[in-house]
This record gives sequence, C-alpha cells and structure tokens, in this order.
Amino acid sequence: MAESVERLQQRVQELERELAQERNRRAPGSGEGGGGRVRIEKMSSEVVDSNPYRELLTPGVNQLLLFDYDKVELANMNRLFFQPHQAGLSKVQAAEHTLRNINPDVLFEVHNYNITTVENFQHFMDRISNGGLEEGKPVDLVLSCVDNFEARMTINTACNELGQTWMESGVSENAVSGHIQLIIPGESACFACAPPLVVAANIDEKTLKREGVCAASLPTTMGVVAGILVQNVLKFLLNFGTVSFYLGYNAMQDFFPTMSMKPNPQCDDRNCRKQQEEYKQKVAALPKQEVMQEEEEIIHEDNEWGIELVSEVSEEELKNSSGPVPDLPEGITVAYTIPKKQEDSVTEVTVEDSGESLEDLMAKMKNM
Repeated sequence: MAESVERLQQRVQELERELAQERNRRAPGSGEGGGGRVRIEKMSSEVVDSNPYRELLTPGVNQLLLFDYDKVELANMNRLFFQPHQAGLSKVQAAEHTLRNINPDVLFEVHNYNITTVENFQHFMDRISNGGLEEGKPVDLVLSCVDNFEARMTINTACNELGQTWMESGVSENAVSGHIQLIIPGESACFACAPPLVVAANIDEKTLKREGVCAASLPTTMGVVAGILVQNVLKFLLNFGTVSFYLGYNAMQDFFPTMSMKPNPQCDDRNCRKQQEEYKQKVAALPKQEVMQEEEEIIHEDNEWGIELVSEVSEEELKNSSGPVPDLPEGITVAYTIPKKQEDSVTEVTVEDSGESLEDLMAKMKNM
C-alpha cells in the first residue's frame, strides 16, 4: 500500500512538471495566438535597443519556482503587483500571469500548497533539490518572502538538510523597518541560530493575532526591502559586487545597518550543526596561504645625493626621557609617557681636620 502511494505521488509530480512545461510552451506572448513576441530560448548580453532584456522585471533569471497556498485579496493591492481582477485567484497563479506578460522568456513552475504541512514538505524539498533549470539539478537560490515564522523555519529546515543557499527577508509589524539575510548553511548563521523570541519561546503565532486587526502595511517600506533583496540576488547569481550577508533598513532614520553573523555551534537544528562541521573540514582542507610580511621601506637609505636620515636622539636619551606606562584598559594607549622627576641632590664636601685651633688659623690669615 505504501509503495502504491509513493508511486502515485511520483506520477502526480511528473504530471505537474508536464503541465508546467505545457503552460510555458503555450504562454501568452509565445507566438501561439498570444499576440506577443516569440519566446527567446537563449539570452543575449548584447546592449542594443532591440534586446528585450534591457528592461525586464526578472533580469538574469531563467526559471522561477513559486510556492504559496494563499489567494489574492483586495487588501493585497496596496503593496503587491496583483491587480483587482485577479482577486480570488491563487497568488502563485496570479503572479505567474503577471510575470509572464512582462517576460515570456522565463520558465515558471507554480505550486499552490502550504509548504509547512507534512504531506507537502517532502515535495517542496524535492523541487529544491531537483527543480533546477537542468532537471535533476538543485535550484541556484531559494528566496523567502513569507510573512510568518512557521514558514521561515520550514524553509530553514529544508535548506539546512539539503545544504541549499537561501535568502530570507521581512518587514516589521509596524512597517517602518525591514531586512534581508543571506544564509549559507554551515558558513553563516541560519534562522534557528539566533531565532526571534516567538520562535525561541515556542509561542504559537496565531495566538498573537487579534481578531480583525492586521499588521501595518507601507508599500514604500516593502518596495525598498524588495529592491534590496533583488539587488542582492542579482549580485549573488551574476557574481558581481559585494553580496550582503545581512542588510537592515530603518525607514524612520534612513539607516542601513549591515553585518555578518557566524553560525551558532549550539544551534537547535542538528543539520545546521552538521553543515558547520562539514564547512570546517572544507576550510581545513584548503591549502594554507603564507602571509608575506612586507619590510618597511627606508627612505633615503642610499641615493645619489648621499642623504641619510638619522635620529637626533640617542636610544639612551630616549629611554631617559620616557616614564613607566600606566595600567590602562584594553584598547587604550598613550601617545607619550612622562619621565620620573629626579630629586635635587646636594654634593657633600668634606675638609680634612688639620688639628690646628681657630686662633692659630686666624693668625695665619693675618700674616698672609
């Protein structure tokens, strides 16, 4: 029975891939009644006006796999690229239609389900590890653009197990700050290495939401964070510039903090700890680079004018003019020290005792 269910699941996955391929082949604008241009099989890097890749929403991306179980609502119109007539559609289906109209050359694969459920998690992992542009190969990058910690932890678990690089992003509940984070399993901190309080305390997120009250939503903040995320994605995929491991955004002060976070050796995720050990072994196996210490260049040591720089103060004089270094906290130094003051000393003069009396000495002085 278990084997039959597994075969059935495999068949469903095959049918989903075939359906996605058929949709990509018959996409609007593909030249088969869509009224648009024919899909371009190979991208061109030529910078000319006729090159459609000059103005694309998905530059440098050949394929997108979309996962979401939610439906489009009118409340989503203020911050996402959905349109009112798409209300009621699944978000992945509506997103595919919008993106395909903008760029019919990108391949799309949509999955309308909740990745946090047990029955869907394994299929989600399978598409990450086998859903690359070349079937059977892993995807290049996973992006987390979710609005809850449960989904983030699910993505974190899957990527730690697979050793898959991913980027996490989010906007605060007050909508005036956000962040993006690059997570390379074993090399940088995963989402479970330093979890937010809700996750660390194992609090059910649903208990924190009040009936009829939703989090604040500023499309400008979301647009800024989304732009930073996409910029980081392109730098990672196309290998240019500096890819940020963590970049925050504070809209109230226009502050962009950046940092890199090392993984936690005591992380609760065992696959994260496993990835850390593998990364350490990989680093240890790399050939060690010898650090060449450059000698300081001596100016005018030998020149045609015979100029030589010498110190005007001898080492002994320098030593005498310096005092003891005070005991200071770590990281603080002094520019100079004050020598100890030498106490004035009086030279004693001794006179030999001749044995003559005072009267004899005065008589001698008169006769002089």
